[in-house]
Amino acid sequence: MLQDPETQLVMARAGDDVAFGLENHCVPTAEIWPRVHRALAQVGFPYPEDRATAALSGGEKQRLAIAGILALRPRVLLLDEPTANLDPDGARAIRGVLARIAERRDVTMVVVEHRLADLLPLIDRVVVIEAGGGVVADGPADAVFAREGERLKGLGVWVPGPPPAAPPRRTAPGDEAIAARDLTYLYPRSDVPALDGVTATVRRGSALAITGPNGSGKSTLAMLLAGLLRPQGGEVRAFGEDPSRLSPRALVRRIGTVFQDPEHQLVAARVDDELRIGPRAVGLPNDEIERRVRELLERLDLQKLAAANPFTLSGGEKRRLSVGTALATFPGTLVLDEPTFGQDRRTFAELLALLAEFRDGGGAIAFASHDELFVDAFADERLRLERGHAA
Repeated sequence: MLQDPETQLVMARAGDDVAFGLENHCVPTAEIWPRVHRALAQVGFPYPEDRATAALSGGEKQRLAIAGILALRPRVLLLDEPTANLDPDGARAIRGVLARIAERRDVTMVVVEHRLADLLPLIDRVVVIEAGGGVVADGPADAVFAREGERLKGLGVWVPGPPPAAPPRRTAPGDEAIAARDLTYLYPRSDVPALDGVTATVRRGSALAITGPNGSGKSTLAMLLAGLLRPQGGEVRAFGEDPSRLSPRALVRRIGTVFQDPEHQLVAARVDDELRIGPRAVGLPNDEIERRVRELLERLDLQKLAAANPFTLSGGEKRRLSVGTALATFPGTLVLDEPTFGQDRRTFAELLALLAEFRDGGGAIAFASHDELFVDAFADERLRLERGHAA
């Protein structure tokens, strides 16, 4: 199971994607579709087998990729952050599947994960790897965390215990930055609206959390608030204007956006050049651009990667870079989709601090997230979506 599930989906329809591996393993035809149906049910896939894979959310793609693996009945499972894109119910469902597999004791599982607390009952052994430093701890989970817990916390490892706290608020929320009224949006070739009658307000000096199950419309709402989609019903007003009708230069001055998939917004050949693109587009002076790039590289723990190609970074590093590009133009508002994906404890805390500074400086923030730790630590207001409606 790869870190980015989209890279291992190969077919246009969900059921065909799960069947693909079985067909390549020459499983008898009569066995293929019962195994497809069983695997989709195991992961709680919420659609019929003819659902278009291109229409799935990030978390739904993750469930589908896991179903394709489970259908093969492997003896070894290699899983890279298998629940990172899933809503809490979906994550519990996958952990339940893994628990049942672990109980059989006939499958070896290797899980790459930042947050282990919910997986601890399944784990026999923990191997902690430091960037550039090799193995720094190895052994039974209880023994490793009891013996090395404080040292590992200092290295950024998510050890069991309370998460980092958000910096205390220094200012009070202000007036409206973005107001969305009665939004409706229907994607092409879909007969069910992604959003239907949703209203949201993003205030200056405040953070709005957009939550809900996979496929509930969170990313669509984020794109509408950011002016990157135009509603088919209702309206969005950002600082008194329709953001979807602004020029690209005017929009980037007002709203910084982080996409669900960071690779969709990376365009430069170097990390530091990626951070320069936005400030240059809005005409900031060169000395101000360089000062801002140096600061963001340091704050986001990317300084050693300044000359690297952004597409060679890890998922968590790409996420931090995408947040940096949104902050680099000094916008009035940030719209963020899963901003804490793939972060260790230290970089999670730094993102919290960086976004709190933006908020306390009068910036407005809307973020879509499944990360309950981040939502609990940072959200001033919450909007929960279910099937395109406000819950």
